[in-house]
Amino acid sequence: METKKVFTIRNFKSGFILCLKISLILGIVFAILYRQYSVENFLLSLGISAMYTFGIGFGLNLLNAYLSSRWDWVKQTNARVAVGIIGTLVYIVPVVLGINYVLFVGIQDLDPSKFFSGNFFWIHIFYIILSLAVATFMHARDFMRNWKAALGKETKIQKVIAGTASAQFDALKNQLDPHFLFNSLNVLTSLIDEDPNNAQKFTTSLSKVYRYVLEQKNKDLVTVEDELNFARTYMSLLKNRFEDSIIFEIPDNVSNPDAKVVPLSLQLLLENAVKHNTVAANKPLHIKIYETENSLVVENNLQPKQVVKKSSGVGLANIVQRYALLTKREMTIEETSKKFRVSIPMLTKQVSTALEIQQDYIEDKRYFRAKERVKKVKEFYGNLTSYLIVIPVLAYINYQTTDFPWVIFPALGWGFGVLAHYLEATDRTPFLGRNWEERKINELMQEDEKEKKQMYS
Repeated sequence: METKKVFTIRNFKSGFILCLKISLILGIVFAILYRQYSVENFLLSLGISAMYTFGIGFGLNLLNAYLSSRWDWVKQTNARVAVGIIGTLVYIVPVVLGINYVLFVGIQDLDPSKFFSGNFFWIHIFYIILSLAVATFMHARDFMRNWKAALGKETKIQKVIAGTASAQFDALKNQLDPHFLFNSLNVLTSLIDEDPNNAQKFTTSLSKVYRYVLEQKNKDLVTVEDELNFARTYMSLLKNRFEDSIIFEIPDNVSNPDAKVVPLSLQLLLENAVKHNTVAANKPLHIKIYETENSLVVENNLQPKQVVKKSSGVGLANIVQRYALLTKREMTIEETSKKFRVSIPMLTKQVSTALEIQQDYIEDKRYFRAKERVKKVKEFYGNLTSYLIVIPVLAYINYQTTDFPWVIFPALGWGFGVLAHYLEATDRTPFLGRNWEERKINELMQEDEKEKKQMYS
């Protein structure tokens, strides 16, 4: 499995090298402090440092990697925390006691009966607490890494979804232009043969209607009032051809002036009614537009044509798909033996387009990142203050209780943590400079935008 490969290769190699470096640094520090310049004493100091570094640091790293490979931080957070606490305690206590036993009894010739007595008991407690602090830091770091990875994945998914939805919506809107023009020219062609005078009037009306199509087709939503006004103009266009063979009913006023529908939806529905039904003087087509239950309804008497030309499928499908990208409310289609009825939702709440959703998501992400930055800075100052208070206290306790300078371990370990905290809070990366992560993200986003432009150009 892939998680096992990460556990055995990446974690083992990087953890081993890091612990080796820390052991070497601590060995040199202790050798200088105790003036143990001989090879034998230096190797002894290095060995003691390696025991603690590998036993606690490296062991906890492997334990953490193993637990993370079995329990996911994001999906199984509670379980991961629980096994992390139990596993850490079960591992740390015997390991710390074992290392201390080797150091005090094996190397310093301490009487085994005194191993848990006097100051040694508190030394064991101190090392266990210190190890638990290190373990907490490692678990927290692993959680943040997994959380950031999951967040980055979610951001990418949302970006893809928003981009896809925006592209789909634009494609659906672009269908309206050629679809309307093609059908109108077909009507005009028929009128030229049947009634040249009426064809001229039709051409004049067509220019007005087509101007509206050009103005509205790129909009995501239009007011119901605008759409009804356009429907009246389009109806007059149809009247030029069918005269008394077609009868319209349309409301004079709108109940909610702020209500909106997708543009050209009424035109597509009116066109669909004429296309699929017989329109004749002896069988007039009645089309009624009205409001009901926060929907706009287009209803016509059902008198289907015997032979209908093959449909392009743009009309009803186009409206359905555009609404699906804007709202959860669906367009409904009802057909009885006498009536055909289509209800389109009138949207009264704020509806965001795919592009607006993506932009809002990006703005939310920026605010979230700024808030996280402030939180990190506050946490750093809190960490630094605690360090400056606790370490001197520990140094005093060390001075009063034993000649062994154990205070160096927490001072160095915690000091490295404070330094790492500072680098994280100020977005400074060693060897890469300040704000490297943000600059890299912007660079990758720019490359992604260039690829998209090349793809669609």
